[in-house]
Amino acid sequence: MTIKQILLLAALPATFAFMAPAGKLVSRAVHIEFFSTTPAEDIRANNYTGTGAIDPASGDVVFSIPMQSFEFEKALMQKHFNSPDFLDTKAYPKAKFKGSIVDLGEVDFTKDGSYPLSVKGEMTIKDKTNPLTTTGTITVKVGKVSIESKFPIILADYGIAFIKGKPSTNVAKTVEVTVKGEFATE
Repeated sequence: MTIKQILLLAALPATFAFMAPAGKLVSRAVHIEFFSTTPAEDIRANNYTGTGAIDPASGDVVFSIPMQSFEFEKALMQKHFNSPDFLDTKAYPKAKFKGSIVDLGEVDFTKDGSYPLSVKGEMTIKDKTNPLTTTGTITVKVGKVSIESKFPIILADYGIAFIKGKPSTNVAKTVEVTVKGEFATE
């Protein structure tokens, strides 16, 4: 083997590290945060156990969020969140999003950079499915892909509404949802 051949073989792993993902990109630790603000109080909850997949070839995206994994500052907030009067997480254990990247041609999974994108699909919470279109950013850095998006959700659209009691004044009618995830090839 010549020196030139040895150097070429040594350079191959570094070359492949910067190439496009060969298959689906998967995350098993998607971070979902929701934030509600009212004059009475702010409520923030975090969930680090979501899963997601992105198909760089087709632009299809899928997310699944275990609803009982949201963590709150106060135990009583968590209890109300999981209760049958709010999200009934025993009966409806997961929220799901299924959609696609609208402007897939603008994202170069082979080149470092931040790419703004639009995603269009359907969100399902408590067995209620509604269309959802949002924007976000895909960042490619040294062959790793991360996403971030922030969008509002109107609770009544998913059968979550309060007519009386403390939740009707303490929980906003529209909550802000933030999604962050780091993805790797499957």
